[in-house]
Parts: sequence; structure tokens; C-alpha cells
Amino acid sequence: MKEDVNFRFMDIQITTKKSEGTERLLEVQVPVEAIREAEEKTARRYATSVRLPGFRPGKAPPQLVKKRFKDAIRQQVIESLVQEAFQEVVDREQLKVASQPHVHDLKFNEGEPLTFELHVEVRPDVALARTQGFRVSRPVAQITDEQVSEQIEQMREQKAIWHPVEGKPAPGDRVNVALATAEEDGTMPDGHAYPLVLGEGQAIPGIEELIMELSPGETTERSVRWPDDFPDEAQRGKSKTVRVTLQDVKRKELPALDDSFAREVGDFETLEALQTTVRKDLEENARRDAEASVRQQLLDEIAGANPFAVPPSWVSQLIDGYVQAYRVPDDERERFAGEFRPIAERQVRRDLILDSIAEKEGLRATEADLDDRIAELAKKRNADPGQVYASLQKAGRLKEIEQGLTEEKVFKWLLERNTVE
Repeated sequence: MKEDVNFRFMDIQITTKKSEGTERLLEVQVPVEAIREAEEKTARRYATSVRLPGFRPGKAPPQLVKKRFKDAIRQQVIESLVQEAFQEVVDREQLKVASQPHVHDLKFNEGEPLTFELHVEVRPDVALARTQGFRVSRPVAQITDEQVSEQIEQMREQKAIWHPVEGKPAPGDRVNVALATAEEDGTMPDGHAYPLVLGEGQAIPGIEELIMELSPGETTERSVRWPDDFPDEAQRGKSKTVRVTLQDVKRKELPALDDSFAREVGDFETLEALQTTVRKDLEENARRDAEASVRQQLLDEIAGANPFAVPPSWVSQLIDGYVQAYRVPDDERERFAGEFRPIAERQVRRDLILDSIAEKEGLRATEADLDDRIAELAKKRNADPGQVYASLQKAGRLKEIEQGLTEEKVFKWLLERNTVE
């Protein structure tokens, strides 16, 4: 469907070429009269500041200025008209712009209207006709003795001591080796040093087998077949001659699981006290995970009952943020973006739902709410609230806390109106 609209300011003509979801594609036409007026204004502005031979500053005729600075004036006219036209489109169409607009196919010929296509994303209309009456389940996680033991074993691993050993290494040992792989012409380059923990998949199985045949100081050379599931497809199933020199071997020694260990890892008098604290921490983590699951289930139910499109640019911005945070290599970014996109879309939709409910139901955090939360933080830190506020402000975290308070209000509102089993 196409719709033409005349604007009162520049008599702009707008043709809607595409209106799907959050995407708008508009064809804009600025009349010749508006162009001439803009050219005259720009030329007069130039005439007041430029110097031309034979004329005093600001006294050169506008027509001469237009001829002398034609290209510069033309560029400024285009920029100003496009900007003014865009603002009028936004005002008249009441567009809630979601991202930086893009201008395509701009045409500006002498004596003809200025035309261009404006591609813009808008915030979706999140109506949320239904937010109540959903039934979700709260996961119940029983913390077992085995889970407590696994957590304490991780602490033991962190306190482990690596001792040099003689003889052949075994799985779990840490080794330093020099590895070299023969070239296509059969030449063997110098080896490169690699630290490895055997049995953790840091080297392909064939190379680990070679390493475990050696004692420190020994070297061996043999053909090794690359696995069929090797990440580099070009190398899968190939056999290459590999030279391995085992430089040293270290074996891990875990601390004894006793009261001394408990005192070493924290302020615990006995191993039993450590186990009790670990169990409480695991239970608290399980409670938080269960609460997060309930919240996500509610948002998924609301999203399913109230479908709406999300701005692709917002999804892309979120993906870019995670690419930077995780330091994803350039050659992995496309794959990462493809795998992460559904998660990013879900996150954007979640934020829009929460924002819409907060706005509609008047649940946004107030200054008083923020002051109360800062007072709580100050009490826990045994600090002055004013100092805590200043510190959070300097770190740019006040907005984050305010958003968290708003979300707490929204989820409290939702939990009162839906069933959690």
C-alpha cells in the first residue's frame, strides 16, 4: 500500500514503500522551490564569511558566491534538506525511531526535486493484551552430598601442588613438550614448546600417546593420524610425521581433606564447617536459579501470547557487545553471531516487555527507591550513603541499579497475577 502525504513546511512528498514489523522504507521528494530557498540561504551565509577578490568581506554578490562555491553549497544544501526532511517525517508520522536511519538512492539534479529513500527502524508497538493468568513451575533443586563434595574438590584442585616426577607421564600430568610436524616435502622444522595437561583434550589422542611413551629428555618420531572430527576439515583423517621431545613432567598432589585444609581456604575451624557453608551457598545459588527460571518462563509466556517484532539493529548491537566482551576472534564472529542471535532476540524482547509493563503500570523505580537501595548498600559496607552514591555515580552504575529496582517491581507485579507451582 502506498500513501502520499504533503507537508506544510517544505511541501515534502512521502511515499511509503515498505512497512513491515519494525522496518520502514519511505521515498521522500523535496520540491524545487524548497531547494532554491535552501540554496539562497546557504549562499547568503557563505557571502557573509568568504572573501572574493575585488569585494569587501561579506559584500560579494550571492550569485557570484553560488558560482564560486557551487560544490560546497550543494553539499550543505543536501545535508540540511535531508536532515530537515527526516525530522518532518518523524514528526508527522510520529515515528519512534529505534536506530540511526539510512539514506539510499539520493538524486539531486539541477532544476529537479531532491529525492531519496529513507530506511529506518522503529520501536515496536508492544501492546501486551495479556499479561495475567499464566501458570509456570518453580524448579526444586535438592543439594546432594555429591554436589557439596564436587565443590570442595574444586577447592582442592585450586590448592594443588605440582611436583616434578621422573618416568613416563600419565593422564592428568602436566608436561612441557617440543612438537614439530613434517612439512609436505618431508622436511622437519624446529619444534615449538607447548605446555599440556594430558587427558584434557589439549592435544589429539595420537600425539598424547607419543608423549606417554617417553621419559623426560627423550625424543620420538612417528606417523600420527589426525581425527576424523578435527576442527580443521582439511586436516581430518590425514597422517603426518610428528616429532616429540618430552622436556619435563609434573604430577598434581591434592591437599588432605581435613580441618587444616578448611582453615587454609577460609575462616573455618573444621572441615564440617566448610561443608556446611558450601551447602548453604549451593542452596542459595539454586534458589536464585529457580527464581530466574520462573521469571524467564513468565516472560516467555507473555511473549508467546503477545507476539511483536524486535528491531534487528538492537539485536545486532547486543551481539556486537558480546563479541567484544568475549573477545571473539574475527574468523569466528560470523559463526558466533549466528548461534547467539536467538539468545539476543530473546533478550531484546524481554527488555521491551519489562519496559512496557513498567510504563503502563507505573512501576518505574523512583528516586526514593534508589535512595533506599543505596542506604542498604551503605549499611552493608559500613559506609556513608553519600559516599556510596558518589562512588556508584562515578562508576556509572546508578542506571543499572535503577533498572534492577524497576525489574523487581515488575516481577513482583507479575507474580501476584500469575500462578507459580
